[in-house]
Amino acid sequence: MDAPFSNLSDRLRPFVRDGRITALPAKRAVRLLLLDLVAQAFEPGRRYPESEVTEILKALYDDHATLRRYLIDEELMSRTPDGTYWRSGGTVPVR
Repeated sequence: MDAPFSNLSDRLRPFVRDGRITALPAKRAVRLLLLDLVAQAFEPGRRYPESEVTEILKALYDDHATLRRYLIDEELMSRTPDGTYWRSGGTVPVR
């Protein structure tokens, strides 16, 4: 997984330390910017079991369940009832 927080904007720096989220922004617009970076930790088109999603999110933020819920609620990720996840939104960096 690439480091999703390597080039942070000034608006996001207060919420990330040492490559991990320290707090989620209260303002939705700023939170969406941060969630978009989190979504970039997942490959577009790839399906993930819940356990792998949990591992990826735990590496980014202690409250991985809240982070996962925000990703689903903001339609950056989708899931099936059996717990299969995939990235369904967000930006894709051009490399």
